Amino acid sequence: MPACTLSYLGQGALLLGDENAVSSPFFLLAPGWARLPMVLLATAATVIASQAVITGAYSVASQAAQLGYLPRLRVAHTSESTIGQIYVPWINWVLMVSVITLVFAFRSSAALAYAFGMAVTATITITTLLFFYIARVKWGAPLWLVLLGAVPLLAVDLLFLAANMTKLVHGAWLPLLIGITAFTVMTTWARGREVVTRAREAKEGPLGAFIAGLPGHRPSLVRIPGTAVFLNRGDQTTPLAMRANVEHNRVLHEHVVILSIDTVPVPRVLDSERTEIDALGYTDDGIIHVTAHFGYMETPNVPHTLRLLDPARTEGPILVDGASYYLSKIELKKGTAPTMAAWRKHLFIATSYITADAAEYFGLPGERTVIMGSRIDV
Repeated sequence: MPACTLSYLGQGALLLGDENAVSSPFFLLAPGWARLPMVLLATAATVIASQAVITGAYSVASQAAQLGYLPRLRVAHTSESTIGQIYVPWINWVLMVSVITLVFAFRSSAALAYAFGMAVTATITITTLLFFYIARVKWGAPLWLVLLGAVPLLAVDLLFLAANMTKLVHGAWLPLLIGITAFTVMTTWARGREVVTRAREAKEGPLGAFIAGLPGHRPSLVRIPGTAVFLNRGDQTTPLAMRANVEHNRVLHEHVVILSIDTVPVPRVLDSERTEIDALGYTDDGIIHVTAHFGYMETPNVPHTLRLLDPARTEGPILVDGASYYLSKIELKKGTAPTMAAWRKHLFIATSYITADAAEYFGLPGERTVIMGSRIDV
């Protein structure tokens, strides 16, 4: 902060003494012999800043996907020692196309100055609003205390924001467009997931009633050797793949694990707190439900999670190395129900196509993974 403050004050003093320096006060503030080194230093700083933007975009996109505001994205971990060092191919291509578009559209860094000002002031304003919202709703701070801090800060923030609004047609529209687009995509995906979840729950049916009816199933089910792992969203509904296996194939593995992934709002979860086991009301049928907790910065690894389970609580040993994994794939189609606006339905379905391969995302061995599909109208 001290160096930045001195730089701004120095540039201001330069402009007061020489209005012709307005074209580039930062570089003209330095003596002639130091301008080339300053250009090199600024270039290095730009490269560092760009890497921070890229890394930040990866992290934010990955965490948004974990929290259900974006489709599941393919995330590659590029370090064996640093879990946060990731690469998201889809985001990388989006950034590349965006940067090339900006270069051709604005053609100079000076033309981007208005966009930068709007981005900074809008971010500060939104951050202030979110902070005081958290203080009031989550922390239970008294209203008078919240207003005491929020009113003066927002007054300053909104003044800066209003000043940048005058440059809306000169480039300040860009960050607003990016923000509105991201907000629209994320809220549409969250809303679409709610619609699909309700429709999927109706197809799946209650898990408790399904398991209770297995002993009396006609024709009788054949219990085949081995372990089957069915990935499901919770312990209330029946995995579609499991229901299809019973109703159409009339078989059930001797040991069945219904696994649910729970993303918690913390960066990481200790292995000692990773899993919860539920016998689902029966302790001798070989069917259990496991809830695996992961932080929003973690990538789920199902085989590793299964190895953490205590055999004494799983109604027998889980043969992880030979287990078969079952996934339920949903095909989305635009329906007639008034769940969302038509354009949002199209956007939701289009966004679903960037979803990463579930087997790869959950760390499942491809040669032992079975995918069964079902169609749902949005």
